[in-house]
Amino acid sequence: MLSYRHAFHAGNFADVLKHSVLTLVLEYMTRKDKGFYYIDSHAGAGMYQLTDPYAQKTGEYKAGIAKLIAKQDAPAALQTYIKLVAQLNQQALADKADITVYPGSPGIARHFTRRQDSAHMFELHPSDIGYLTEFCQRWNKAHVKQADGYQGVLSLLPPPSRRGVVLIDPPYELKEDYLKAVRTIVSGYKKFATGTYILWYPVVKRELVEQMQAAFMASELRNVLQVEYCQQADTLTYGMTGTGLFIVNPPWQLKAQLTEILPYLTTTLGSTASQHTLTQLIEE
Repeated sequence: MLSYRHAFHAGNFADVLKHSVLTLVLEYMTRKDKGFYYIDSHAGAGMYQLTDPYAQKTGEYKAGIAKLIAKQDAPAALQTYIKLVAQLNQQALADKADITVYPGSPGIARHFTRRQDSAHMFELHPSDIGYLTEFCQRWNKAHVKQADGYQGVLSLLPPPSRRGVVLIDPPYELKEDYLKAVRTIVSGYKKFATGTYILWYPVVKRELVEQMQAAFMASELRNVLQVEYCQQADTLTYGMTGTGLFIVNPPWQLKAQLTEILPYLTTTLGSTASQHTLTQLIEE
């Protein structure tokens, strides 16, 4: 499980969907003065250097975030996310060069958290925990632990302010992660039913996604939105053809924002084989 390195995939189409949604959720949370918890179960390195061998080996960011920045015609719902990444690459873009850094989910959260908010991040990988710790050194109210993220999430619920965003973003190297991630949210919901939970998943085998859907629908959860963007049709061969999110208690306007985002991503990052879906999996 500890072999996975997100640096190979930073800024790809899956990150674009996940992080644009995370940006919208965190932006919504800051509209109230009352503080909130940001909890990240599999936080990764925090910030990724796109010039390093990992990112350059695959170059996935070139078909993801780099395309969005170059196009400059994104809908309003994507603008905050794109501007955040562009700001981190201000010099490179001024020089008309390739972008050089990409924020992971902690990098997105750092942009939005205020003095009254706190961030709690878990990571097991022996290399990434070092990078994450260094990234968070000057971030007040950031807490980093090299620990199991599933248990870490549950240990922090409910947050004292009763306001919180939980991101669960496992590597899915183990098949058990698909249902384990859902069960963690179901357990968390019993402790903190008003929190917003974001669960990312890859589309590798459709039956695994269907198992997650069934587990959510068999639970007592309410108000679950499912969003999916697939660059290719499902296939029986190995490989990720798409990406998706289950969002519990989404901000009220998120569904409308996704109706702008998804067609744009499908057109800009995809091909004629690409498709997207937006489903209210469980009603409020």
